Amino acid sequence: MAVFNQVEFDNHEQVVFCSDEKSGLKAIIAVHNTKLGPAVGGCRLWDYAEDQDAVYDVLRLSKGMTYKNAVARLPFGGGKSVIIGDAKTVKSEALFRAFGKHLERLGGSYYSAEDVNITTGDVMMMHKETNYVLGLEGKSGNPSPFTALGTFLGIKAAYQHKHGHQDLSGVKVSVQGLGAVAYSLCKYLHEAGAQLFVTDINEASVARVVNDFNATAVAIDEIYDLDVDVYAPCALGATVNDETIPRIKASIIAGCANNQLAEPRHGDVLREKGVLYAPDYVINAGGIINVYYETKPEGYDEALATKHVEGIFDTLAEIFKRSDDEQKSTHVIADELALEIIENGL
Repeated sequence: MAVFNQVEFDNHEQVVFCSDEKSGLKAIIAVHNTKLGPAVGGCRLWDYAEDQDAVYDVLRLSKGMTYKNAVARLPFGGGKSVIIGDAKTVKSEALFRAFGKHLERLGGSYYSAEDVNITTGDVMMMHKETNYVLGLEGKSGNPSPFTALGTFLGIKAAYQHKHGHQDLSGVKVSVQGLGAVAYSLCKYLHEAGAQLFVTDINEASVARVVNDFNATAVAIDEIYDLDVDVYAPCALGATVNDETIPRIKASIIAGCANNQLAEPRHGDVLREKGVLYAPDYVINAGGIINVYYETKPEGYDEALATKHVEGIFDTLAEIFKRSDDEQKSTHVIADELALEIIENGL
């Protein structure tokens, strides 16, 4: 299995393969960059078809966290971890405690937290073996509502830039994926008067959003073909690709999924098409911002965390303006901003 010659490797400082025979743990921890501070990023539990898919995913996600934490102006580097397995069958206290022991061995170069298929309860089980976890119950807790708030404000920033106002009444939004973050996002959008079109592989999740927010359910593949104003990808990554871009009618792409562009060049294709793209690691930084306030010596302060999350609106407004002024795609401007901060400090 190739690692060092992958484009996604991008000079990672550390990639650790973890296993524990007794619990069945198979995991990968990737530390991309620690220039601004210890690497921080969530742990994802996913049933990857091949080990190589897990490596590819963790490397992309880890690099994304470096850029996300920098643009959010947090004293964190970038890292990520994945546990390989079916979340319905592999979860156990032994599994998470074994993973916690591997975190402990890294000595603080990487702090983990919840992500896809990992709950704050799972993180608390890791915490029995290590202090190198964040998003703990009784402290900052579940970061999903803060990720949702940042994403909602990011949609408003994009709409403001595109149309000159933030009123989402009657605006048609298609939401792909209805996990915890997307559910809260749908709540914000519904309360703002938006018209929702939603899809997810979990029928119960779809039914809940349809019932709670008067959304319209659509088939999984139909989501790309809808005549909507905003497409919000909130499932796994790479849904903006050569196949889907010609089908997308939305003038704005803004959602909470990581790695939405299958390849960086797709950001340029969107710009040429006149689609305003809110770079994923900027718009979805609310959760990690909230987690940061757990580390403050004076203790967690929800009001301060919320105020910081609200700054996502201004950061995106700056990126959109620089994109227009410099005639570059928004994802390029976001990367340049991140690299400026990493190089010069917070």
